Amino acid sequence: MTSTRPQVFITRQIPRHSLEHLRSQCDCTVWADRLPPTREELLQGVRGCHGVLSLLSDRIDSEVFDAAGPQLKVISNFAVGVNNIDLAEARRRGVAVGNTPDVLTDATADIAVALLLAAARHLKPASDQVRRGEWLTWEPTGWLGCDLVGRTIGIVGLGRIGFAVAQRLVGGWGMKVIYSSRSEKDTSKIGSARRVPLDELLRQSDFVSIHTDLTEQTRGMIGAPQLALMKTTAVLVNTSRGAVIDQQALADALTRGRPMAAGLDVTDPEPLPATHPLVELPNCLILPHIGSATVAARDAMAEICAENLMAGLAGLPLRAAVVQP
Repeated sequence: MTSTRPQVFITRQIPRHSLEHLRSQCDCTVWADRLPPTREELLQGVRGCHGVLSLLSDRIDSEVFDAAGPQLKVISNFAVGVNNIDLAEARRRGVAVGNTPDVLTDATADIAVALLLAAARHLKPASDQVRRGEWLTWEPTGWLGCDLVGRTIGIVGLGRIGFAVAQRLVGGWGMKVIYSSRSEKDTSKIGSARRVPLDELLRQSDFVSIHTDLTEQTRGMIGAPQLALMKTTAVLVNTSRGAVIDQQALADALTRGRPMAAGLDVTDPEPLPATHPLVELPNCLILPHIGSATVAARDAMAEICAENLMAGLAGLPLRAAVVQP
């Protein structure tokens, strides 16, 4: 007998509770491999589906919509960003698109601060020295890093996560905040923060933390000319999207010592090839995109994803809608 329940393709394992909820309501096909489905496997997986739960690594475009068929109602993205989805095509076809905003703000802000501290105090190369058995003694001039207290943090993109990072650094270390953004923000809770042009931010900041969306305007916005403006003592952190930074330009700049160090939770591509020059640099700490990797954050993301999916299948407003037909 043919099932009358909605057909759903889930492109990766998600936290169990939300997955079990979806399975109780839908016929779910879950991509079980650790690596994402290939293009061909994605096209085959969505065929005949009413809903798709996707990740940032899954490019959802007209080819995917065609492969799924006209019965497709909803794409639920397990992320805040939706730059992997052709939103204009979704609107044209009347397919709802949902994301998972708000719930990963604190987790990602914590990782940004952790990267900032680790890069400023040379934690990666110092730890590597211990593991290699090269730690000889305590040295008065060894591994001298940067203090945070009273320094200037430049926030590129003062959205929810950028604001949370500023709050941590102002409250914990009394840092001064400047920011670049498309519009003025209410900064009353983070002291006397000033909005400045990006070039001025890069010149003045002791630490720069990037939190902007990836758009055609922001792709490659931090390149060789921008990096050359930074202080030789500055630290650059990126927890937004890897493509915001020209990574070859960053490798060249770090080799020259301007900025002093970088901490990256995102790269382009992901994973970054082990042969990429950034990987071997001692003053560049790279994490495997773990900004939202806490139990609470990932559980909440899965819950919103499941709710978005179920609402879209029922033709109801999504809990967190990016496209709502």
